[in-house]
Amino acid sequence: MPVRVGIVGLGKIALEEHVPALRSNAAFELVACASAKAKLDGVASFPGVEEMLEGCPEIDAVAVCTPPQAHFTAASMALHCGKHVLLEKPPCPTVAEFDELTALAQTAGRTLFQTWHARESVAVEQAVHWLQQRTVKRGRVVWKEDVRQWHPGQTWIWQDGGFGVLDAGINAISILTKILPEPVVVEAAHLLVPENCASPIAAAVTFRTESGAMIDAEFDFRHRGDQARAMQLETSGGLLTLAWQDTDIGGNGMRVDLGTQQQEYVFLYEHFAGLIARGASETDKRPLELVTEILATAGRSTVAPFQE
Repeated sequence: MPVRVGIVGLGKIALEEHVPALRSNAAFELVACASAKAKLDGVASFPGVEEMLEGCPEIDAVAVCTPPQAHFTAASMALHCGKHVLLEKPPCPTVAEFDELTALAQTAGRTLFQTWHARESVAVEQAVHWLQQRTVKRGRVVWKEDVRQWHPGQTWIWQDGGFGVLDAGINAISILTKILPEPVVVEAAHLLVPENCASPIAAAVTFRTESGAMIDAEFDFRHRGDQARAMQLETSGGLLTLAWQDTDIGGNGMRVDLGTQQQEYVFLYEHFAGLIARGASETDKRPLELVTEILATAGRSTVAPFQE
């Protein structure tokens, strides 16, 4: 019998990625949704998560696809009701909230899958294996995209807890923390914050590995044209480049291309099905810890107001 799923939040990411991935996976059956503004044909629709949990008690799992400011409330309600939970990234505005969800899932004996969809690319595993026998000497991350294309009309991203450009940047950070063979910390950071927003539109961050290698990262929501998403690591065994959608940042050596976001979500739900079957959870909070550290410690400059 398939796992019966209810989706909370029917925004851009849910409609474009979660719903198609769920409907293409025989391990799941999409039976309900909760959204104040949208409905899905063929499934029971409710204005909120509480109403969905009360109206569809047969639900086995909940996919939380709201803005991060609402993640904790929706996920904790679902876990208290004995449901498995898939949590879209970023997991929560604070590490403390995420720790509470992790403990609640353990107490309830239910799966909590904190997703980092960018890690689901086959290229990421290739990079993990390639780096295992090599030492990173230095690195560079470029993660630039047009916020008007990827987050149109999404005012939550500019509010407290919305992360701004680091909502996208955390994807790169999740890959970096996955592939590096040693821990990484924040060495320095500077944010550019529009005068009418609480969250940054651009960020420059330097990470440092445990052995002292510096990795410089540029995150920018003001980019125009083709998106630029890539990272490059100079190692003892040559140069490694991970790039998305033909992004070219130069250099020779080993190159692995990241797949499409659609492929990532297909693999993500296969991963979720496996976790539920094994009675396991997966909750890696390190990318969130790094982002919250950046936001708490970075220098800030005010820039021109953001206009959609």
